[in-house]
Amino acid sequence: MYIHLGQNTSIISDDIVGIFDIDNTSISKDTKGFLAKYEHNQNVVNVSMELPKSFILCCDKNKKETLYVSQISCQTLKKRSSYLKNNIVK
Repeated sequence: MYIHLGQNTSIISDDIVGIFDIDNTSISKDTKGFLAKYEHNQNVVNVSMELPKSFILCCDKNKKETLYVSQISCQTLKKRSSYLKNNIVK
């Protein structure tokens, strides 16, 4: 299943490693270093034309890691992922 992150960008939900709130996590020096590492390696995709609210770490089946920055809140992304998990047809 896919989760919409904003600006015509959707990702495969199984690729999500974590969804993080920018306001709460970017205060930490460790998180700033983590984000800088991804930016330095050009593994950041900004899908936000507005003030970013979250970042999503993904790892695809080829072990390629990508960090998405989104204007959608963590709570909304969590609801979308929970909705997908609870409504999968078996």
